[in-house]
Amino acid sequence: MKYEKLSTEILENIGGKENINSITHCITRLRFKLKDEAKANTEAIKELDGVVTVVKSAGQYQIVIGNHVPEVYKEFIQLAGISEESSNSEEKPKGFLNTFVDIVSGIFTPVIGVLMAAGMIKGVLALLTAFNVIDKESGTYLIINASGDAFFYFFPLFLGYTASKKFGGKPFLGMAIGAALVYPAIVAANSTMEPLYTVFAGTPIESPVYITFLGIPVILMNYGSSVIPIIAATFLASKIEAGLTKIIPVMVRSFFVTFLTLMITIPLTFIIVGPITTWIGLLLGDVLAQLYAINPIIAGVIIGGFWQVFIMFGLHWGFVPIALNNYATLGYDVVMMAGLATPVAMAGVTLGIFLKTKNKKVKEIAFPAFLSALFGITEPALYGITLPRKKAFYATSAAVAVAGGIMGIFNTKVYINGGTGIFALPRFIHPESGIESSFIGFAIASGVAFLIGLGLALTIAYDPKQDAEEKKETKEKPEFLLNQEMGKNTLYELESPIAGEVVALSQIQDEAFSSGLLGKGVAIIPQKGEVVAPADGVITTLFPTKHAVGLITENGVEVLIHVGMDTVNLQGQYFDAKVSQGDTVKKGQLLLTFDIENIQKAGYSVITPVIITNTTDYLDVIDSKETMISASEPLLTVIS
Repeated sequence: MKYEKLSTEILENIGGKENINSITHCITRLRFKLKDEAKANTEAIKELDGVVTVVKSAGQYQIVIGNHVPEVYKEFIQLAGISEESSNSEEKPKGFLNTFVDIVSGIFTPVIGVLMAAGMIKGVLALLTAFNVIDKESGTYLIINASGDAFFYFFPLFLGYTASKKFGGKPFLGMAIGAALVYPAIVAANSTMEPLYTVFAGTPIESPVYITFLGIPVILMNYGSSVIPIIAATFLASKIEAGLTKIIPVMVRSFFVTFLTLMITIPLTFIIVGPITTWIGLLLGDVLAQLYAINPIIAGVIIGGFWQVFIMFGLHWGFVPIALNNYATLGYDVVMMAGLATPVAMAGVTLGIFLKTKNKKVKEIAFPAFLSALFGITEPALYGITLPRKKAFYATSAAVAVAGGIMGIFNTKVYINGGTGIFALPRFIHPESGIESSFIGFAIASGVAFLIGLGLALTIAYDPKQDAEEKKETKEKPEFLLNQEMGKNTLYELESPIAGEVVALSQIQDEAFSSGLLGKGVAIIPQKGEVVAPADGVITTLFPTKHAVGLITENGVEVLIHVGMDTVNLQGQYFDAKVSQGDTVKKGQLLLTFDIENIQKAGYSVITPVIITNTTDYLDVIDSKETMISASEPLLTVIS
């Protein structure tokens, strides 16, 4: 770990993990919300090698690191044992979709590793039995099957734990509810007893009744491997638990709250929640299956083509409970199927870039990313290779769309959860009939996706010039604005990205900027909410909240434009980016817009530092003597 020493020292001096409420990061700094700021040894942190300074502002304890803060952040949360999903747990998602995705990801993320491992075991077992390596009647089969199938059968217990944590209830209480749903005597009653009578006769939900509760008919369902019933039940339990906590005296609360919560929730789950959610799940699965059956080719193309986008925005989590529900109710899934070709397609594109590029750094990243994608881990390829190169990203989506269409032609179905990439193949083996059209369809689709991705990367989807090695210095004058040579020195003149009043950095109420620790430059009080490119270059950083943009000019000058102070807290509100990270831009091109009036009404200053972050690479940075400046007028002169 490159920043392990720095992360360890920060953790020690900040008061340990126990003192952290939440952590996030912006373009240059780690932003903590601490339980007690007095426990943090600020002076010691300021002296750490790799820390620029410490800023306390807007209720946050901010450790200024520099442009490589994302790497430090990742290593820090790993060292501290803080999951990326919970590191900013105090921030509540806004909107129904965001809330839904947050809930689903919070419930399933803790078990996703075991879920995939158990699925891979079942997939390997399916291969072994399909090729007659193992007999289904043997003890070997029984033990291997138990290794993979037990997790799915008792899935309600695991989800009871994670769902209770997400809903703010007692995790083991959720497990108790899950255990009740798959209790052997309840399962046996549903399969061996004679029905007492039938309810809802003549309707689609006609159901036999085997047992009653206080005379109330109980419609027993098969809750093994189920998803929706236990999530709904734990949500109900969390509300009942919270209500009982408020009304039961403290002296007997520890016993009676849990006792009464179980006594109320479990009967309600068997009588009402379980049957209704099971019927909803069956209806949902059937509707999706019918829609897929109408035109599986178009469905495969659409889902496959947009799968990368779903992953980027976290929307794929919304498909997870639907797919798991389909496995439990239908025995197969078609919702997430087309997306399973994504890793293989991405591997093809990444391999093509590896073979075509002449940039040593890109080659060093691309080959490991290719191998990772082939085995189902797409993040290194997505964020390191394809996403920064738009055509490569589009090529991957096109390849997956074609693969989805091919799977539609074969009417492909996926039968178990499990691995991705090449490890997804066993998931398409039919549990009873073995290798048939679904397996063949996915195998062909994956091969085609890989070849299309590879072919597009080698031809039209990737231009090696965009990753050309840095040119060695020559005696020729660089083509950049003023760029006039003075003896052995060269002057690079940068234009102003913003129109407004020019002030010294020292006037900023932020030590990291005002002291010049992040680099030399000036600050501008904007008159107009527009930021334009100060020179030709490439956008190296565009923070998701759009309040700051960094670019590197053709001559290697690194420029940071940070609109306002602490405006990261606006979470992108009042900002609109006109470019994306990795874009090549021209001098004067509009980069982003912002609403000055509303930002100020929200209580934030719009004073904007414009700094050269690699100041130490140059002899000096000289600012303009003008007090008022228009966009694209000379602002800074860098002496090399």
